[in-house]
Amino acid sequence: MSSLKDLIGLGRSSLYEKRKAVHPKAVDGPFRRLKWAVMAVTLAIYYVTPWLRWDRGPHAPDQAVLVDLAGRRFYMFAIEIWPHEFYYVAGLLIMAGIGLFLVTSAVGRAWCGYACPQTVWTDLFQHVERLIEGDRNAQLRLDRAPWSLAKLARRGGKYGAFLLISLATGGAWIFYFADAPTLARDFLAGDAAFVAYATVGVLTATTFLLGGVMREQVCIYMCPWPRIQTAMMDEKSLTVTYKRWRGEPRNRGLKRASLEDLGLTGDCIDCSQCVQVCPTGIDIREGPQIGCITCALCIDACDKVMAQIGRPRGLIDYATAEQAAIEQAGGTAPGTLRTLLRPRTLIYFAIWGAIGLAMLFALGQRTRLDATALQDRNPIFVRLADGHIRNGFTVKIRNMQARPREVEVALVGLPGGRMWMEGMSREEGSGAVRAQVPADALAKLRIFVVAPDGGEERQAFAFVVRALDDEGGADRTDTFFERPPR
Repeated sequence: MSSLKDLIGLGRSSLYEKRKAVHPKAVDGPFRRLKWAVMAVTLAIYYVTPWLRWDRGPHAPDQAVLVDLAGRRFYMFAIEIWPHEFYYVAGLLIMAGIGLFLVTSAVGRAWCGYACPQTVWTDLFQHVERLIEGDRNAQLRLDRAPWSLAKLARRGGKYGAFLLISLATGGAWIFYFADAPTLARDFLAGDAAFVAYATVGVLTATTFLLGGVMREQVCIYMCPWPRIQTAMMDEKSLTVTYKRWRGEPRNRGLKRASLEDLGLTGDCIDCSQCVQVCPTGIDIREGPQIGCITCALCIDACDKVMAQIGRPRGLIDYATAEQAAIEQAGGTAPGTLRTLLRPRTLIYFAIWGAIGLAMLFALGQRTRLDATALQDRNPIFVRLADGHIRNGFTVKIRNMQARPREVEVALVGLPGGRMWMEGMSREEGSGAVRAQVPADALAKLRIFVVAPDGGEERQAFAFVVRALDDEGGADRTDTFFERPPR
C-alpha cells in the first residue's frame, strides 16, 4: 500500500525544477565595458546598415546592403553577387563556421558571451529592465510584492519597452530586402506587401519571446552550440575559471585575522557577487558548466571584491586548464599570447585566411561579362540551297555592370564560317556581330551560323564575346557546329 501511495505521489509531483527568474546585478569593469562596446557596435550595424546609401549609377539600387530577391541580386557596397556566383555566399558561410571554430578553440565561448544575437538582445532587454524596475534587489522585491497599480505600471512599462525593441528589430530586418525609405513609407501607410507585415510580426514575437522572456533558457536548453563547442576545446583553450586552490576554503565573511589563526586563508569570502552578476544565473565556483557563456562579468565582480579586501585580482579569471594546473602546482603559467599562438589555432587561422584571400582574388579577377551558347536541337542543322550548312544558336550575354554595354560576338575556330543575328539577312553576315546589352541584365541573341559542308560532322568552335567600352573584358563559350553525316 505504501508503495502505491509513493507512486501516486510521484505522479502528482513535478518531474522538473521550476525556472528561477534571473535578475543580474549591474557591474562595472573592463569586460563589462567591452560588452557595452560590442553591443553598441553590433546593434548599430544591424539597425543602421539598411539606411546607408551607395551610388551605383542610374541603373542599379543605391542601398549599400540589399538582398534583392525580385532582381536576384545581393549588393554589399561595391560588391554585387549574381545567382550564379552564390559560391561567394557559400564561402562567407564557410569562413563564419571556421571563424567560430577558431574563436572556440582559442577563447572558448567568447562568441556566446559577447556577439551572439541572443546575448546582445538579452543584454539590451536586461538593461532596459534595470532602468525601469531598478537593480537586482529592487527587481527581487518587485517579484515578491503583491500586485498593485505601481507594480502593474512597472511591468507594463517594461514589457511595452520590450515590445517596441522587438518591433524595431523585426522592422529593421525587412529593410535589408527592399529600398529602406520606400518600404518604410509603404509599411506605415499600410501599402506594403503582406509578407512584410508577416515577417515583422514573426520576428517581433520571436525577439520578445527569446530575448525578453526565455533569456538564459535559450543558451542552456535550446542552443546546440554549447554541446558542439566541447568537441573543439582542449586543455589549451581559454575559459572563465575559478581558481579553487586559491579560493578554498571560503572565508564566509569572517575576518582574515581569524582565518589566519585557524590556518584557513582562502581568498573567496563567499559574497556571491559572481553569481549575482551572471546573466545565466550559474555559480562559476562549481566548475565548468553548460550555462557559462564566458562573458567574464563574474571576473569584473570578483576583481572588485578582491581589490576591496586587499587581495590580488584573478581569483576568477580567463585561464586554460593547462595554466590552471601549472599555477596550482606553484609554477609560472605561460602567457596568454603564447597559449593562443599554437598549431591548432594557427591552422584554423591559415584556413580561414586562405579562403578569404581566395575569395578576394576571385572578386578582383572576375569579369563583369558572361556568355553561354545553347544550340538549337530541332532541327540540329539546315542544308541551304547553295550546299552550305546552317546551325542556330541562342547566345546569352550577361552584363553585370550598372550601365548598358556594347559587345562584339565573334566566331573562333570555324574556318569559312559566317554569322548573323535574327532580323538580319544572310548577306549581312560576317565573322562578328555587335549588340547592345542593357544594364545589369541578361540579353538573349538569336544567332545563325553558316559554314561550308565537307568538314567534321561535329566541329568544335567558340563564340568570343568582347566588351567595346573602355573597361573592356571578354568571355568565351565553347560549342559545336553540326553537319549531316556522310
